[in-house]
Amino acid sequence: MMLRIAAPLEQKVVSRRGMPQTVFPAAGTMFTPSGFSPHLASTCSEADPEEEEGPQEARGPGACAADGPPITSASLDTLIQHLVPTADYYPEKAYVFTFLLSARLFISPPELLVRLCDTCIKQQQLDQSPLDTAKVRKFGPKILQLLTEWTETFPTDFREEKMVGLFKDIIHRIAPCDEAYWKTLNQVLQTLNQKLAAIAQGEESIVKVNASSVSSISDKLVGFKTKPPPIQKDILSICNDPYTLAQQLTHVELEHLSHIGPEEFVQAFVQKDPLDSTQQPCFSEQKKKTTNLEAYVRWFNRLCYLVATEICMPAKKKQRAQVIEFFIDVARECFNIGNFNSLMAIISGMNMSPVSRLKKTWGKAKTAKFFILEHQMDPTGNFYNYRTALRGAVHRSQTANSIREKIVIPFFSLLIKDIYFLNEGCANRLPNGHVHFAKFVELARQVGEFMTWKQIECPFETDRSILHYLHTAPIFSEDGLYLASYESESPENQVEKDRWKALRSNILVKTKELKEHHGS
Repeated sequence: MMLRIAAPLEQKVVSRRGMPQTVFPAAGTMFTPSGFSPHLASTCSEADPEEEEGPQEARGPGACAADGPPITSASLDTLIQHLVPTADYYPEKAYVFTFLLSARLFISPPELLVRLCDTCIKQQQLDQSPLDTAKVRKFGPKILQLLTEWTETFPTDFREEKMVGLFKDIIHRIAPCDEAYWKTLNQVLQTLNQKLAAIAQGEESIVKVNASSVSSISDKLVGFKTKPPPIQKDILSICNDPYTLAQQLTHVELEHLSHIGPEEFVQAFVQKDPLDSTQQPCFSEQKKKTTNLEAYVRWFNRLCYLVATEICMPAKKKQRAQVIEFFIDVARECFNIGNFNSLMAIISGMNMSPVSRLKKTWGKAKTAKFFILEHQMDPTGNFYNYRTALRGAVHRSQTANSIREKIVIPFFSLLIKDIYFLNEGCANRLPNGHVHFAKFVELARQVGEFMTWKQIECPFETDRSILHYLHTAPIFSEDGLYLASYESESPENQVEKDRWKALRSNILVKTKELKEHHGS
């Protein structure tokens, strides 16, 4: 059974086993049978709608506002109050991240910053003259720290001029007590502008890569797949070393990860809470950006189809078997590196029906290593084997002596589905209107772990020719793959024969139209 999630995130791969699409909500290493963490299961079922205002005692691990007990639920006003620093108080870092991540479901970032600044002005009497210099000097570093954390973790919130204006205004109010605040502000804004410029550049490159990837879908070569080899490069002519290709795939993966902001995980499901009818959406479709997240899903799909295309393209069985063995070795190297996303894309591509039906080709290939890898990524038990391997990679990363050992690239589609289950399993608000903060503590844990992994810089040298091929090499559509498969190994039954005939006719017609178009 395929679980459908938000349309932009759905991975559409034609597979004999459907691994990328299938998640079994059985007992696993991260989720209980109910689909989320044990302490969240209890807070979902046991929450008292008549609970009084204020933070509640936690039933499990959570984020504290300060030294008190973890918060499981509270009103939005109370949670905002816990974010506000004073001369003697600063919220825990975990609380700051959790609240800034989740608050955007209930209040827009500019609105939140207005509330934060207004509260600070009233509490610290920053609209009075003269200021209490001793008090402000104790408060000043704390508000600067909070706003600095905000710009570092959620820089895209500050794309709006209003956000930067509010930041400058609050510092302008405290600067008379210490001119060093201006210097700190300028340093923070300089770093912020550099981050925003890098993000904009990354988004531009994503648009370019996506355009070249879309234009690379081509079935015209299939119709001419006869004895003369097609005039087209293949992966083995570009790179015949599995370890090198695995390294370059890791480059692509880490590049994509580096552009994904934590807020995208929340914004991806911003309209997925039917129980919360008290709030208007905080994001217009224009502002609800999940650009980088969606681009990463498209990359996974492209790699699946590229693997399948490379296997189906060669005219000779021996060459196809050689490509299969090559990708098996690439997948093994990806596993060793800790690149589980490329690993799953390769396995998924090799499991696509047009590839898996090539029985004679598979019979000629050495596939023992493939079945071992396939077992590691088996969806049984909510991907139990994969989650175990992922924990091993995380442990290696935490105790690493080199950057290479720090690499952890999760199977991204499953991470998205884990977050989807968490979002669907609990409402954002309890019946009494309180924000269900325990849910967002678990969300922040998962997203926070991802944030650690995405910050790793790729230690491998870049090979631009390989990277260019990975992004621009022609790939077949689903129909093109089936046609190439039938051309390689003849249809085995009448259904396949009829499909082969229809596909061949359709492709040849399209090719003729294309020639006429170019001729005119």
